[in-house]
Amino acid sequence: MFEVLVFVYENYWRGEACPELAHLEVKLNAAGFEADEIEEALNWLDELHLAAARSPPLVALTPTSQTLPVAPKPRSMRIYTLDEQDHLGVQCLGFITFLEALGALSADTREIVIDRAMAAPADPLPLEDLKIIVLMVFWSLGQEPDALVLDELCDNAFCRVAH
Repeated sequence: MFEVLVFVYENYWRGEACPELAHLEVKLNAAGFEADEIEEALNWLDELHLAAARSPPLVALTPTSQTLPVAPKPRSMRIYTLDEQDHLGVQCLGFITFLEALGALSADTREIVIDRAMAAPADPLPLEDLKIIVLMVFWSLGQEPDALVLDELCDNAFCRVAH
């Protein structure tokens, strides 16, 4: 799925430049992606567009209650559920906190990132996959991250050379 998302990001620099999902599916098939990868990525992208269009994000008050629109306050503290902690892992949670501390992620954007990360198939989610998710959230919102943040999102720490 993440290879498809990277292809979409690289070929459609802005979310609004991306074709409708049916047309995108044809292009992805022509690019040689597997049908199940395409379907998973298109479903994920569709949910991303829905999450980006919702403002404020929907929050469930209890597991059995309906979701209600609740806007996080800019300086509020985010408490992660056990499921989120298990699925995201220490590295991803630390990276989200890092981006918030930089001011790169607002509270609303953070919630979209967490929602889409929780929908990702890996358990726990690798940090490299979370970085792709963050890029796709910025992409879908039509925002371009700061150059240093973009470098951090696209940089592979394992290939760094110490000076």
